[in-house]
Amino acid sequence: MDFDLIKDAVSLIEEFKQQNKDSSYPSTVEGFKAWIFDQEFERTKSEEITTDWEGKQQGRSPESAISTLLIHLTRYAKSYSKSAISGSEFSTQEDFIYLINLKVFGAMSKIDLIKKNIHEKPVGTLIINRLLKKGWIKQSDSVEDKRIKIIEVTQKGLKTLDKQMDQIRKATKIVSGNLSHAEKMELIRILNKLDQFHHPIYHRNIDSKDLIATVYKDFSIENN
Repeated sequence: MDFDLIKDAVSLIEEFKQQNKDSSYPSTVEGFKAWIFDQEFERTKSEEITTDWEGKQQGRSPESAISTLLIHLTRYAKSYSKSAISGSEFSTQEDFIYLINLKVFGAMSKIDLIKKNIHEKPVGTLIINRLLKKGWIKQSDSVEDKRIKIIEVTQKGLKTLDKQMDQIRKATKIVSGNLSHAEKMELIRILNKLDQFHHPIYHRNIDSKDLIATVYKDFSIENN
């Protein structure tokens, strides 16, 4: 039993009783639910009023601002990653990201490694071939299916990665900038929610010409 959840629920009920002394809401489960809904609505409305973004006054949508900011943040992160591998044996940030994934999650199939990094197969194959040539990874046939190649990081790859990890960690700290711990946790929660939305779409391998129409049709974008 989750006692923390029970304590939070009890505290919320007490807050409801304190704020509902004038009986604006019926003292029932339905009244409690209505109160929670209104509280969340007011909080969201307040945040929308106080949150600003470039072009808001000219009618720019929050969706447009989110998309642009995510692109900007990706480019900022890439510049720090480039600095982190400056003067090292790594050619691109993808090289060490592939090695980190293999170190953390263990050996996996070639296609799973490519998908984990959200790459198209040709791009991922080029990266894997580059790492194979350097001796940082090795591949073998799957025991279950000889057509499937299993990729794992080598000791040479781990040593190369370990030499650069201090700089890589510094780069990742810079990316999170001046966020407080609480803000980092909230950002992780939001980004995870976005990732969980996009992940199944990506893995459907929908043709580019049909992608937007299919997502609008199958994932109820208008209702989000």
